[in-house]
Amino acid sequence: MDEALEVVDVVADSGLEGVVTWLLRILGLLAILAGVGLWLFTEMGLLVVPALLIVVGLVLLVAPSILLALSELA
Repeated sequence: MDEALEVVDVVADSGLEGVVTWLLRILGLLAILAGVGLWLFTEMGLLVVPALLIVVGLVLLVAPSILLALSELA
């Protein structure tokens, strides 16, 4: 966790925090859409892959905000 906070501090110091945050949010949204697409439009007997994509997408949507808030508190 300390390494992740250090990376966030470096990004915040360089002034690219907005770009990185939006890039991670876009990747999260694409992961959610891919998971929902696999679930709805394919006949996958195993629903683990779409569920993992949706969970990873949700984490990518929320994680940048949490990491930036933690780095400001530290």
